[in-house]
Amino acid sequence: MNKLEKACKKIRIHKRITRAFFGVLFFAFILTAIVFDLGRQQAADLEISYILRQYGYVVEELIQSRTHWLMLAFVAAIFIAAAVGAYFVSVSITRPIEQLSQFAVGIGKGNFTPNELEFADLELSELNDALNKSVKQLETYDKEQKTFFQNASHELRTPLMSIKCYAEGITAGIMQPEEAANTILQETDKLTELVKELLYVSQIDNISNTYIKENIDLVQLVKERVARQKAQADARHIEFVYELGASALPYKCVFELLGRALDNLISNAIRYAKSQITISMHLRGGYIGIKVADDGAGIHPGVIPHIFERFYKGEGGNTGIGLSIVKSIVEQHKGTIAVENSDTGAVFTIILPT
Repeated sequence: MNKLEKACKKIRIHKRITRAFFGVLFFAFILTAIVFDLGRQQAADLEISYILRQYGYVVEELIQSRTHWLMLAFVAAIFIAAAVGAYFVSVSITRPIEQLSQFAVGIGKGNFTPNELEFADLELSELNDALNKSVKQLETYDKEQKTFFQNASHELRTPLMSIKCYAEGITAGIMQPEEAANTILQETDKLTELVKELLYVSQIDNISNTYIKENIDLVQLVKERVARQKAQADARHIEFVYELGASALPYKCVFELLGRALDNLISNAIRYAKSQITISMHLRGGYIGIKVADDGAGIHPGVIPHIFERFYKGEGGNTGIGLSIVKSIVEQHKGTIAVENSDTGAVFTIILPT
């Protein structure tokens, strides 16, 4: 049972107690009236001394009248006290709910400022803490989305402006059509790749997405992803070396996402390798380690802290999104990714829990 359900259950209990309280008061009022009426009837049936009958009628009426009004005043006082008590009980129950409701409405309108409300009730306090935590997450998500769209707009504008300039140059006759057409085709390919990456990022970042994990063979997955890009590697005279340690390694994951992460790492390695890419894998202490190492020049130390940031492009980078996608996918699988320079080049290491 979550915090909201607990709070609602407690409110329903409070309401039932309040209704029971009023029921008891009403029953007490009826019982008091019955007892009072029976007392009057019994007093009328009692034999009263001749003196009282002759001379005490006035005294008896005064006493009965005073008793009557005292009883009415007592019952009225009870009802007034009950009404005041019920009002304060009702306020103590409904006010926190109204405050949390207004807070929730503000969140829906885009106000992601945490509240500083404090509640004596444990369930309401926990619910408020959960809402504040959600607000912080939504604020972070909102800022990331705004930054993402700003950067995406800038990255899309660059190839579009280049295509426009070369097209205008052809129209004005100041550029060689063949040369300009080749440049336009290159920029179009970059634009197409960028749009694909942006669409994939939006798919990963969609907080409403639910992914289905399935059991796969990681060794087979790695080999399949290498085979997809072997033609590009062959064109650059780059060979792949496997250090897999086992013929099969079962793992439960989102097949499409983890495959995309490996694609991006292999593509990145092909871009910077000189002649060889080494892919190693091991199972140790409940964790699976996957390493993709190239024999290139390595990564500049100043670039390493930013290499997984979106739209950050190092020397020779493409869209600046590929490695950030890898990081997001690995984190969705509760894993980590790191990069370092070895004696022979850059090494990317993924650690996944089994």
